[in-house]
Amino acid sequence: MSPIAIEADSPPQSRTFMRRFAGAPLPWIMPVIVVIGIFYLYPVIDVFRLSFTNATLIGDNQDYTLGSITNALSSPQLPDILWATLIFVGGSVIGQQILGLAVAVVVIRGEKRGLFGTTILRTTALVAWVVPGIAGGIIWQMLFSEAPYGALNSILRLMHMPTVAWLSDPAIAPWSTLISNIWRGTAFSMVVMYAALKSIDPSLYEAAEVDGATASQQFFFVTLPQLRAAILVNMILITIQTVNTFDAIITLTGGGPGRATEVISLYVFNIVFRNYDLSGGSVLSVLMLIISLGLAFIYASFLPKEEEQ
Repeated sequence: MSPIAIEADSPPQSRTFMRRFAGAPLPWIMPVIVVIGIFYLYPVIDVFRLSFTNATLIGDNQDYTLGSITNALSSPQLPDILWATLIFVGGSVIGQQILGLAVAVVVIRGEKRGLFGTTILRTTALVAWVVPGIAGGIIWQMLFSEAPYGALNSILRLMHMPTVAWLSDPAIAPWSTLISNIWRGTAFSMVVMYAALKSIDPSLYEAAEVDGATASQQFFFVTLPQLRAAILVNMILITIQTVNTFDAIITLTGGGPGRATEVISLYVFNIVFRNYDLSGGSVLSVLMLIISLGLAFIYASFLPKEEEQ
């Protein structure tokens, strides 16, 4: 039967309904809205609800109270946790952004000149990205091990240099965890910067060369301005990912020594699964969400407007 015949056989009300919603976006995005609502929105709402209770993992009774909020936010450990988180997130954003951009620039220039090893460099950088956080923590624990056969300390001994307490010194352990996280996340930044560099119009560089601009001048006055949006979006993604990172830290240091490397995500894990305090963990989870969204909005405010692009 032809489409004309089908339309002729359809009731008038059905044809009117189909015409009305044929160009509407809601029916097409409704499945996505349902999935997001079930798997994302509902858990977030429930975390907000649990923040106003005294729920635990070992009890069924839940009474609504503000005590969990005041107890969690007045904890004497929280300032140290937030400071460790600030160092971890800030260092990761700066380190991953700089190294990711550097590797992307080297790869792009290597491809243009047909240098051997460019593909190997790009592939090697991606290996760290696909390694699970737990496995990455174990790898770096072997490198930083202070045992007689720890990799980095063994190299220092061969060079007749003093060994370093990479994981047991409260002043050094945060930097050890930061190095491991930068190593893991640099590959993602490299992919983002690589794609952004590929999209830059080559005529901009040709015009700069005609004007006599050097390579460094082209990088600072042509490349970086064109990468502004990509850099800010990458910073947002790095920040959100780093704020939620705890698997590599729990494997590498367990949050120690003391609380030197205990970031807020690991603190939430300890509160919920070691202290069985579900409501306190929910309060801190909401705090994590506020921090992530606040930083994301700050970054987004620097994104170029449509008229600037």
